[in-house]
Amino acid sequence: MTTRRTFIATVATGALAAAAIARADTKKWRMVTSWPKRLPGPGMSAERVASRIRALSGGRLDISVHAAGELVPAFGVLDAVGNGVAEIGHTASFYWQGKMPAAAFFTTVPFGLTPNEHVSWVDVGGGQALWDELYKPFGVKPFMGGNTGVCMGGWFRREIKSLVDVRGLKLRSLGLGGEIYRRLGATPQTMAPSQILPSLQSGVIEAAEFVGPGSDIALGLYRVASFYYYPGFNKPNGTGECIVARKEWETLDSELKAIVAHACAAEASYALAEMERLDAEALAALTGEHHVKLRAFPSDFVAAARKQSVDVLGEVAARDAIGNKVHGSYIAFRDRTANWSRVSIEAVLGARGV
Repeated sequence: MTTRRTFIATVATGALAAAAIARADTKKWRMVTSWPKRLPGPGMSAERVASRIRALSGGRLDISVHAAGELVPAFGVLDAVGNGVAEIGHTASFYWQGKMPAAAFFTTVPFGLTPNEHVSWVDVGGGQALWDELYKPFGVKPFMGGNTGVCMGGWFRREIKSLVDVRGLKLRSLGLGGEIYRRLGATPQTMAPSQILPSLQSGVIEAAEFVGPGSDIALGLYRVASFYYYPGFNKPNGTGECIVARKEWETLDSELKAIVAHACAAEASYALAEMERLDAEALAALTGEHHVKLRAFPSDFVAAARKQSVDVLGEVAARDAIGNKVHGSYIAFRDRTANWSRVSIEAVLGARGV
């Protein structure tokens, strides 16, 4: 009996000790994001990245997710993670073009890479190394952590029939696309996603671009702006980024580093698949149930925007050495893949006929 009791006590003591060690070994991180809570698309990507890391690590890395405004503002994510306010963030790189102009290339640039082309550039075309180099001075390590796919041109309260109709237009447009709109005579505004609908309702803006149907419908923009334009020349891709504080990254063992990297990569792939479905379903609902008027941008406007984009991107390259490297790598990759994209995706869609 004594032996049995001793054995049970030993096992119990060992279990308690193991549990204590496990608790001590658990890292609790806070993820700050630029998104409204559980927003379809990027908001859900943030949730899934955190869940995957928690599951794959067996709870060793436990991440709480905070929507924009809960801990830091939507556009405060980079500073919060770099300065140690939070350990990890989910956001979009083009929000930081005021701090580092070349950052926009890692979300999307006007007339730039499509989603699959962009992933190829980052993963196997030299993009990731340049991204790491660009972000290192800000104390963060970047990963692709989602993708909203091909974006739409945006929501407009009035019809755009020619380039003339864009002049004087007040619209929410971020990234380098906003600069193109400015050069074409519009007045671009910067605002967080949660501010778009009230700004449209109040008349602060007359138009807005956000993402694509699957995310846009959740913001309710169709209630105020009935014209929905394509193509999304200003945002042909929608990479969401997951940024980790470098000080925290360097404390992780090789297994946890691999888990974080894998969780982000898995979400980059899954998000593209999910958004393809959500966008198709939402577009059908918008044009059917909600009677949204789907329109193509007038050709003179698109041509003028394309011409301006060459100068805008070139000016980013001229700002600093890293910008020149990023621009050169990106444009060279776009040029190398352009012919294949024409004879593959473009040609197949044309041949399909539906």
